[in-house]
Amino acid sequence: MTIRCVIVDDSERFRAGAKRLLTAQGIAVVGDAADSQGALRAIDAQRPDVVLVDVGLGAESGFDLAARIEESPVIMVSAFSAEEVADLLADSRAIGFLPKEHLSASAIKCLLTRLQGT
Repeated sequence: MTIRCVIVDDSERFRAGAKRLLTAQGIAVVGDAADSQGALRAIDAQRPDVVLVDVGLGAESGFDLAARIEESPVIMVSAFSAEEVADLLADSRAIGFLPKEHLSASAIKCLLTRLQGT
């Protein structure tokens, strides 16, 4: 089964690059957005298996957006290291964190498998 994903990041360049990478690795990127409003519309319309949310969405917090996403698992992504966002991650509903440079289909599948195992 193909994993369906929505990417939320204020950088159009990152969204395009992540879409190319994940699509090449077998993930169906069914939507993307630069802000919370666009993200919630895409999530509502597409009902993805997972949502990748950037920690910092310009003036918005990705963690605030993650708290509003109820139907799909959320994986936080950032150029920051896990240590730099550890406290925020612990208090969020995100199922995990991926540094942007480690983004891959296998990393996403690993986090989703871990969620299913709990």
